[in-house]
Amino acid sequence: MRADRLVAVLMLLQTRGQVTAAEVAEELEVSERTARRDLEALGMAGVPVYSRQGRNGGWQLVGGARTDLSGLNAAEARALFLVAGPSSSATPQLKAALRKLVRALPETFRSEAEAASTAVIIDNSSWGRRDNPRPAPPHLDDLQNAVIEGEQVVLGYVGREGAPSTRVVHPLGLATKGPRWYLVADTDAGLRTFRVDRVRSVERTGDPVVRPDGFDLAESWRLVSDEVDQLWAAVRARGTADPDSVSMLRGILGSRLRIGPTGADGRVEVEIAGPFLRALAGELAGFGALLELHEPPELREQLAQIGAELIAAYAPDEPASTDGV
Repeated sequence: MRADRLVAVLMLLQTRGQVTAAEVAEELEVSERTARRDLEALGMAGVPVYSRQGRNGGWQLVGGARTDLSGLNAAEARALFLVAGPSSSATPQLKAALRKLVRALPETFRSEAEAASTAVIIDNSSWGRRDNPRPAPPHLDDLQNAVIEGEQVVLGYVGREGAPSTRVVHPLGLATKGPRWYLVADTDAGLRTFRVDRVRSVERTGDPVVRPDGFDLAESWRLVSDEVDQLWAAVRARGTADPDSVSMLRGILGSRLRIGPTGADGRVEVEIAGPFLRALAGELAGFGALLELHEPPELREQLAQIGAELIAAYAPDEPASTDGV
């Protein structure tokens, strides 16, 4: 959902008191299905929206309508800024409106709204293969609150190799890349990035976060992304693919696949990136003759070795000799 549409839907609810999905669709010039999805997403963001069924039903804010956005309570303001403030899809007009809204908010929770506006980075690109949408990880809300309220946490975490650990971290911000969420935090070892779906527990310490001098979430996330992109592209393979396999390659490889021109034989030139030789060979071996790789030669050797291992493991046994019978 576009962030500026979130604000528009919220303003409709506050000025009219009750709206239907059809009214929202007409007002915002979207489909009724999109309007209903926007209303549901508003509730998921933390704004207390509920629907009344029946002939005179519609969508309302808990506690009735308000006259302007400065009537938001602390939780609603924080939810609005979390979703709308940092979104890359937010228009300049929306950002200007949010700055005005901050000045109109009560002093008691203005700082939290401002913190929420810089707490999350939305990165629409992807790493490696394409991932299907997935539900938000269990401890995302706890980490959002810790970031916004500036409080250190004891983080229970399971690393890439499955080893559990517990450490005190200074939560500095969150980033979403595709369906995955990441926590950017300062630790005894410096800035670290943690996958939120690997977090097993979050315990607040009561101690304030100490932010490194000059820390900028967007710049820090850009550096993390660049480093991971380089890891994913450590090995590059070139070859040709059967045209019927291109869509399947796109679905599995995502941004690691580059498509070239079609040759005289009808096959499509491709370039594929991967983290290291054996992993890339194992990933591509299943395509068989649909994908023929020309370089690097080390990858061809790995594929040949995999093929020989598969033949040795799965080739049918030779029938018993009948000589002399």
